[in-house]
Amino acid sequence: MSQRIPVGVLGATGMVGQHFVKFLANHPWFRITFVGASDRSAGKKYNEATSWRLAGAMPEDVANLTVSECKPAGAPQIVFSAMDASVATEIEQDFAKNGHTVLSNSRNHRMEADVPLLVPEINAEHLSILPVQKKNRGWSGQIVTNPNCSTIVLTMALAPFQQFGITRSVITTMQAISGAGYPGVASMDITANVIPYIGGEEEKMEMETHKIMGGCDGASFTNHPMKLSATCNRVPVVDGHLVSVSVELSSKPSADEVRAAIESFTALPQQLKLPSAPPRPVIYLPQQDRPQPRRDVERENGMAVFVGRLRACPVFDWKFLCLGHNTVRGAAGASVLNAELMKAQGLV
Repeated sequence: MSQRIPVGVLGATGMVGQHFVKFLANHPWFRITFVGASDRSAGKKYNEATSWRLAGAMPEDVANLTVSECKPAGAPQIVFSAMDASVATEIEQDFAKNGHTVLSNSRNHRMEADVPLLVPEINAEHLSILPVQKKNRGWSGQIVTNPNCSTIVLTMALAPFQQFGITRSVITTMQAISGAGYPGVASMDITANVIPYIGGEEEKMEMETHKIMGGCDGASFTNHPMKLSATCNRVPVVDGHLVSVSVELSSKPSADEVRAAIESFTALPQQLKLPSAPPRPVIYLPQQDRPQPRRDVERENGMAVFVGRLRACPVFDWKFLCLGHNTVRGAAGASVLNAELMKAQGLV
């Protein structure tokens, strides 16, 4: 594009907000012109209001922006929301009422009956619900959400299996500490330890997966009929959620057929050549000890999901591991890819 589109980030001083700022730096389509945060940060320069926690320097073109309150006045038409769930509902709805497109990483609207829970490689057709959303709500804007970070990793890895008919799946996550934000988990709790509970995580993975992998006829969503059981754990890894998956299929593909389905998987973002879409959204690693967070999670700009250790399952049909970057593909990068798809389809 000869001229980049102005965008804003709500909750820009927090950890997810910082990931939006970093991910959007030098984006070929979008340019941050608005950063919103709490009243105590409003009026300060972004570099004064933000304790930068990410690798590398704060992008210079954002550092000197003046932080605004999270209100629609003066904000660009497209905003990315990294708002805390405790305040996201009213703020995001206020922007949508005033004609803005809100690409939200917050959980608040994900499961609502007229809000897309979007993974562009899987359910781009769910955007067809947006006219219903506008009619139902009486607003001129729109809200589109991306899933929970661990849910994105799981659904991306399951997507190549859909052609075989997924009936049941049991999954166990090993989730990085960055998923808990900053300061996150106390060092005395997580160092040399595994915490076998993440509040609300298992429920989110089970509910969100059914919605994402289900259908949409333009008027309503239909959940995927698979049965899914999730167990979620926090592990002492900085970035990267690793998920162990066992899956039962209605057809009984061979190992070669499953491997071919994974390695050939592509989708609409790749066809449209969206800027943030990896050329191969799901990458199979043949080594016996891969994928690994330290070695693989930063590859493909953090936007691909890596699958490995595919083998027969004596209880279901197949089992494997999958890995994705929880703060990139699972958060900021997911929302940006959603915005790119909407732009390419003329929805913003």
